[in-house]
Amino acid sequence: MDFVSCSVEQVDRMGRSNNTGVSDFILMGLTESEDIQLVLFMVFLMIYLISVLGNAGMILIIHMDLQLHTPMYFFLSHLSFLDLSYSTTITPKTLENLVAFTKHISYINCFIQMYFFIFLGTTECLLLSSMAYDRYVAICSPLHYPVVMSKRLCCCLIIGVYFIAFTESITNVLCISTLHFCDSNVIHHFFCDTSPILALSCTDTRYVEITIFICAGSTLMVSLITISVSYLSILATVLKITSTSGKRKAFSTCASHLLGVTIFYGTTIFTYLKPRKSYTLGKDQVASVFYTIVIPMLNPLIYSLRNKEVKNAFIRIIQKRVGSRKLK
Repeated sequence: MDFVSCSVEQVDRMGRSNNTGVSDFILMGLTESEDIQLVLFMVFLMIYLISVLGNAGMILIIHMDLQLHTPMYFFLSHLSFLDLSYSTTITPKTLENLVAFTKHISYINCFIQMYFFIFLGTTECLLLSSMAYDRYVAICSPLHYPVVMSKRLCCCLIIGVYFIAFTESITNVLCISTLHFCDSNVIHHFFCDTSPILALSCTDTRYVEITIFICAGSTLMVSLITISVSYLSILATVLKITSTSGKRKAFSTCASHLLGVTIFYGTTIFTYLKPRKSYTLGKDQVASVFYTIVIPMLNPLIYSLRNKEVKNAFIRIIQKRVGSRKLK
């Protein structure tokens, strides 16, 4: 896309004008033990394949089944696309480094990876809040749901989410790319994340850290407020329902999304909303593995295994395929 190529060119110019002499970085990865690296390679490869199949399958099921052409599944298809892209941004390079003798990544590729990591992560953060609003309207105003959650509003929400994420990610990456790296090019992490990159800089990073904190903090705050208000309203509405079956149905509608929100925001807040001095390699790497590699695999499982409509749609698609083959 044009805005992506534009941002890559800007980062490339920044990298060439940087008076650091650093042309590439070395990703230290998760461990130096070759035996553990081999085990991690097999585990991460399996997780990545499940992520690709799960998210791609979710997108196809939603696209092929007309009964799933609703606002909730419209957002869910975008969530699957983000998880698929999110995992692909990090995992292939991680797998390569686990079996490669040299673990180099070029300056420009490092910042491209950082850009897409921030962009996709921010987009997912805002998308989860849009999905919470969708659940709020569905449960608290079910009669007005088709009118309120119109196709136009859903498209506007998605466009707004991507635009805000693009603005935030390009701002952060351009700020970081102006820093000087003169003492070391060794990144004590398995991908180009902001905290370990900032730790390498030999110049004052206070203003860059403040910029990142404001961007990330404001996004998280707006998203968490939207989600909190939505679910408090949902809880108040559900408590007014007299029938047990009605309450159970309302809670089951939100259970998958609430679980996904808890996992995503829990690891994100733990990792990023703290000063750089609090950065600890071991704990942050474990959290990073979880939200960059594991969560993209968990989301399609959470939303499909706990969702009868998705499972029924999958069965209908299989039956149609089998039926069409029999007719031939």
